Amino acid sequence: MKHGPINFCSRCGSDRLQHLVPEGDHRIRVVCTKCQTIHYENPRIIAGCLPVWEDKVLLCRRAIEPRRGFWNIPAGFLENGETIEAGAAREVWEEAAASVKIERVLAIFTLVDFHHVYVHFTGELVDGAFGVGEESLETRLFSEEEIPWDDIAFISSKFALEAFFEDRRLGLTRTHVGSF
Repeated sequence: MKHGPINFCSRCGSDRLQHLVPEGDHRIRVVCTKCQTIHYENPRIIAGCLPVWEDKVLLCRRAIEPRRGFWNIPAGFLENGETIEAGAAREVWEEAAASVKIERVLAIFTLVDFHHVYVHFTGELVDGAFGVGEESLETRLFSEEEIPWDDIAFISSKFALEAFFEDRRLGLTRTHVGSF
């Protein structure tokens, strides 16, 4: 029987997996009934950065699914062995061929049903230079009035963009936390 993304025990290779509450725990976990290994399933971290240049922000039009053709803050899954800041800067490079100086955490957004936690930073676009990375159809600087709100790919990006522009209007620097 298959149990979500785990089909075989990573310790012994058995397919004898069950959903159980292990002794001393309080949550249902995937447990191998052959070797008793508990397989923890935890959220994935997505690192992103909203590049800022003068009074504009840099967005990328996605060249890949999901949401191909929609605009997004450069972001992607954090890799093992990298800091969250390095992951955010890497994503900007991969998607927009741009370097950023990471400034601060803008937003933390949990997409509960998809088990994703987004950490969006703001970052200064180095020298205002950018291009188009392999995962993008195009990249562009937008003022607040120019943002294609109906064509933003993900709710996490919309949340971060709204927070950024609200803070700028109010003259504040905050970290915003949200979920869906």
